[in-house]
Amino acid sequence: MKYMWLAFGILSVLSAASQSQPASSRNTSSKPKTKSVTTVKKPSPKLENTLLWEISGKDLKTPSYLFGTMHLLCAEDARLSINLKKAIREADRIYFEIDMDDFAQLMSAFKYVRMTDNTKLSDLLSREEYARVKAYFEKNRSILPFSMMERFKPYMLTSLISESGMGCEKTNGMEISIMQEANQYDKEILGLETAEFQAGLFDSIPYQKQAKELLHYIDSIHLFKNNTADLIKVYREQDLQKMEDLTTKSEGGISEYLDLLVYDRNKRWVTQLETILRDKPILIAVGAGHLPGELGMINLLRKAGYTVKPVKNVPPPPPKKTADAA
Repeated sequence: MKYMWLAFGILSVLSAASQSQPASSRNTSSKPKTKSVTTVKKPSPKLENTLLWEISGKDLKTPSYLFGTMHLLCAEDARLSINLKKAIREADRIYFEIDMDDFAQLMSAFKYVRMTDNTKLSDLLSREEYARVKAYFEKNRSILPFSMMERFKPYMLTSLISESGMGCEKTNGMEISIMQEANQYDKEILGLETAEFQAGLFDSIPYQKQAKELLHYIDSIHLFKNNTADLIKVYREQDLQKMEDLTTKSEGGISEYLDLLVYDRNKRWVTQLETILRDKPILIAVGAGHLPGELGMINLLRKAGYTVKPVKNVPPPPPKKTADAA
């Protein structure tokens, strides 16, 4: 399912970020408005193949940086380049989509992964369809029992399946790698929106539609595992143009909700950054799918008067595996 980087950003980040140290609550945000009509876009500006971008101009005394993350990767892919480490070191603050250093907010957000009005997955599918979904989760057990997960928003369950199909022993997210590096320099971690807001985004997409997509995913699991592999390959190549194609040409009708999930959020973030960037240099690390396109963050920042330039971003090779001692 080619939209899956969107779903990764909520459940996977919440799960991974629960490893962080407790901190006080800082940021609030209102719930998203329901919107399903996607803006008609102009041809996308051509972008260089990199995930790291420098923001300067508009009377900024010191450059800030924008980086495109992927919320869940094989651990060997979640490595930081020399220039990204430099950007972290020089930044006064690190802004993620949500404040991953706010343990209380992250833990409270787990209640928002559940459907409203006590809706259960069995309410959304036929008896035979529900049995197929239940059988899959009972055969492929996760950390949580299915009895708890059947009240989750179905797209959250789909993201869990995608994680299990990544084909690596250990997973990690770029946000976690960045935060670990930032902690060495006692950098302040902040969020552009709240975890409650992110989880609430999927309340604006009909639960029944989500449930049918979950069933389709399970019934076509091998196909969608290949699609997840394609997405990870594009991320490794840092090809933002292809990433935009995977997003806007997605299957299952998710493209109807790109305003809600991507473009409106980009606009809100850039509006926030107009104030934040005036203060001190920062690193903004958000899902890579938010960067490209006419309504992507790179182009919106340029339209706001900033100079946004590509920065070389070549992570070091993964460490060589050594044979176990005999």
